[in-house]
Amino acid sequence: MEEIPVIDLKKQYQSIRPELDAVFARVLEKGSFILGSEVSAFEKEFAEYCGVAHAIGVASGTEALQLALMACEVGKNDEVAVPAHTAVATVSAVEAGGARPLLVDIDSANYTLDPSLLHRILTARTRAIIPVHLYGCPVEMEPIFQFARDNHLFVIEDCSQAHGASYRNRKVGAWGDIAAFSFYPTKNLGAFGDGGAVVTNNPVLAEKVRLLRQYGWSEHYISSIRGINSRLDELQAGILRVKLHHLDVWNARRRQLADLYRELLSGTDLVLPAQNAGHVYHQFVIRHPRRDALREYLKERGIHTLVHYPVPIHLQPAYTDLGYPAGSLPMTERVSREVLSLPIYPELTEEMVGLVCQAILDFSAQ
Repeated sequence: MEEIPVIDLKKQYQSIRPELDAVFARVLEKGSFILGSEVSAFEKEFAEYCGVAHAIGVASGTEALQLALMACEVGKNDEVAVPAHTAVATVSAVEAGGARPLLVDIDSANYTLDPSLLHRILTARTRAIIPVHLYGCPVEMEPIFQFARDNHLFVIEDCSQAHGASYRNRKVGAWGDIAAFSFYPTKNLGAFGDGGAVVTNNPVLAEKVRLLRQYGWSEHYISSIRGINSRLDELQAGILRVKLHHLDVWNARRRQLADLYRELLSGTDLVLPAQNAGHVYHQFVIRHPRRDALREYLKERGIHTLVHYPVPIHLQPAYTDLGYPAGSLPMTERVSREVLSLPIYPELTEEMVGLVCQAILDFSAQ
């Protein structure tokens, strides 16, 4: 039996190979590799796609978050509310600037930050909220936005898994004061290495990020503020420009595959992703009380899966000092025990989805 991967980047490359090969030739011929015309063009095109005024290319999604926090002057002794169920990068970006992450439990439907719990963690030192649009699913932004405005907090969206997702007909990244994207290769919009972007409608924040990403230089070798080195390179920008033209078609295909999964798995004891018109299915995540056994069963049949994420951040050795004992974030802990990411990518075939679903049905029938 042919193995079914969680994602197949080789097939994606093959599907647009002439366009990408032209980028390689164009960039190499120019001989300019850092913050050149490809980056400028991508920043303009990505800002237009997101429906914002400014996009700034940076070296990674983690540093995009870090730079967004720096631009908002969130740092030492400040506190930032983040969902407890997220990639560790969200927390590490907060801590990189000296701030303390406040972990907020998640809702049971979308596994994103539960806005109803924000009042419990608010203190005089809380400066910002980072809603994470996890798995491609947009966060319920309206109550978060209102809470932030009532309490004078920044909203810094983490859109690293949700390129093209939307909430109430507005794309993610356009809701908050500022937002961060990752272009890690496996993302819905992925580079051929690390990359990221910060987007915002605020011209002051945009200009600060542009300074901060390159040592705080206001002119060559002259730093007007303290910054870091975090630049998107020309090759990655050129690749992203090509892929951006395909993103909506790829996301539509992901939605088709998600609908097929739902159809074939209806009536099972699985918890399926909640229906959400703005979802772009970076991952198709199911829940099962015997997750590990199901995963092993699928592996034996050549079906690859992933777990996002197997151990909550507050229970990982590096973060026990945050002060959240086992049981303090119950929904996050339960979800971490049960979630399983099934194969989903635009080149996945209906036949392959059928094989995955049949294997799951066979497991359930045991």
